[in-house]
Order: sequence, then structure tokens, then C-alpha cells
Amino acid sequence: MSNPPVNTILITGCSSGIGYVTALGLKERGYQVFASARKPEDMERLKAEGFEAVQLDLDDSASIQAAVTEVLERTGGTLDALFNNGAWGQVGAVEDLSRDVLRAEFETNLFGTHELTNTVLPIMRRQGHGRILYNSSVLGLIALPYRGAYNASKFALEGLVDTLRLELSGTRIYPVLIEPGPILTKFRDNAYRKFKENIDPEPSPYREVYRKMEEKLTADGPVVPFTLPPEAVLQKVIYALESPRPKIRYYVTVPTYLFGFLKRVLPLRALDWVLRRV
Repeated sequence: MSNPPVNTILITGCSSGIGYVTALGLKERGYQVFASARKPEDMERLKAEGFEAVQLDLDDSASIQAAVTEVLERTGGTLDALFNNGAWGQVGAVEDLSRDVLRAEFETNLFGTHELTNTVLPIMRRQGHGRILYNSSVLGLIALPYRGAYNASKFALEGLVDTLRLELSGTRIYPVLIEPGPILTKFRDNAYRKFKENIDPEPSPYREVYRKMEEKLTADGPVVPFTLPPEAVLQKVIYALESPRPKIRYYVTVPTYLFGFLKRVLPLRALDWVLRRV
């Protein structure tokens, strides 16, 4: 039996970057896009640009339920696809991460995404089809130093999605992981803000590392090779939505392909040697 076409999609984290570019690209392609954002001012801007904007805060269960209810009211009770894109990154050495900071990272990147997914799954089961896309990261495949909170949230997300895929076998509901490497967005700006809020460099044994890190976080433009614009992710999202049988994972950018390969072929200590030098 062929899969029905995907017409409606809810996207989280559409205030800028990958979420915004994906929402715009799919809207221009003819999809009914529900572009969600957390802040009221972003909501108003999206509405002014012609989007069907929905307020959704992944840290708030009531907001998640209200957003899904609003989408269903506008579609007559159906939803073909969900793109779990909303996330943020906390930088800092693992030993400088408090329990509360680690919990905050997981609230958005894992727990809120999980709750939203579980809210739309009964809808997709009832209609007999669906696509659930997750914006993961190359840091869901390999770990980089001083990205422990973000690494952990994406490793956990990948484990959850891999399990969900096994459990949904035979349902025509397809969980798909999108795995970008460096993409030029406001992600670095947000990471710097969270670093200033949650990490005190002075008493840390990593204070010299942090000094260099701040220079990169505040630099203009790409700071690593092979950085691509958000449109590179949009292209893989289109493949995942429109392929009769989507791939389990879609790599984006050269670093994701490279590290995916190195993880398969290198001994673990050799891979660690490479990652310490990135």
C-alpha cells in the first residue's frame, strides 16, 4: 500500500535558523505549515510574514497540548508530519555543569520533544500514517569536548528515536533523524548567552579553554570548515517527507559524513585522539 502524500506539518523552533528556513521552504512548496515559536514577538513576526503561527514552548506541557489542539482545529483533526527542530546548546566542561543546567538542556532537547511526539502519535495512528522528523546533530554520533550537555541530549534523543522506530515497525509512521554538522544559524549566539548565564570561568580549571571558546562563540560568520546554510537541512527534510520509504538517518555537511565513517572504522582511542583535536 502506498503512503498518502504529506500535506500538513508542525515545526518547532521557527523563530530563526533551520526552523524558519524549513518552514518557509515547505510553505513555498505548497505544504500547510504550522510554524511554532516560544516568544510572542516571534509569533507576531511569523504571522506578519503569512505563516500559520502557533505558540509552543517545549518546556511547558500545557503549551504543548494547547499547540497541538490548535493545529488540529485548523486541519480538521489530522496532522501528516512533525519536525522536532527546537533545541539549544549549553557549552561548558562536564565538571562545570550543575544538575539544574543539565536538566534544563534535557527539558527542551529531549523531554519536551518526547512529550510533543507522544501527543501527535495517537493522531497519526488513527489516520494510519505520519512522518516524525528529528533535528539531531553530528554530536548525536560523536562527542566533542566542552559540549557535554548538548552531546548527552542528542545521544539520548537518538536512542529514543531508534527505539521508537522499532516499536512503530509496520505502522506507516516513520521516525527519521536529520543529522547536521556545522550550520550557519543563531545557534552560536544562543550558546554564548547560555554560557554567560550558567558557567563561571574564573574558578574553573578550564578558564583558558573558555577564553578561546568565547572568541569563537562571538566571531562573525563560520568558524569551522564546511559550514553550510540552513537550506542544506531543508533539502534533507524534503527528502524525508516525500520519499516513499524515507531513510532512517540523513547526514548533512561533510563533518557528519566524515565522523560517521570514522566512528565505524577507527578504534575508540584513535577516535578520541581525533576528537580532542577538532
